[in-house]
Amino acid sequence: MATFTSHSPEETIRFGEGLGRAARPGWVFGLSGDLGAGKTQFVKGLALGLGIKARIASPTFALVNEHRGEHATLFHLDLYRLDNNAHIVAAGLEDYLAPRDGVSVIEWFERWTGAPPERLCRVHIRVLGETGRQIDYNYDPARD
Repeated sequence: MATFTSHSPEETIRFGEGLGRAARPGWVFGLSGDLGAGKTQFVKGLALGLGIKARIASPTFALVNEHRGEHATLFHLDLYRLDNNAHIVAAGLEDYLAPRDGVSVIEWFERWTGAPPERLCRVHIRVLGETGRQIDYNYDPARD
């Protein structure tokens, strides 16, 4: 597990952008952290790294937003309103745990308690202060 300390939302976006540039189809980013920790800021950066210029918002009510980019499609999921694996499967979201033609980023990933995706990068964002964030992640660029 590695750690990055962000001092602003802009730094969180830039950090996500770097991971997005390296991401390949099939990868899953599992995000966790309290409300307001910066998960969506991270996703905005990830999207930029994938060549996506569209506005990125949390898909809390839609459950999943799809954004096509220059390098890959981003499937942005939010499991906040789902309580367990059965609800996730019933909502038809299980296929996003192994995206063949894109990259999935899943907010509130800790709600999935089934087998982890094959190419999973866990990202936990912890609030350090008004704008400070500690981002713990297990990214390995050599895995593909």
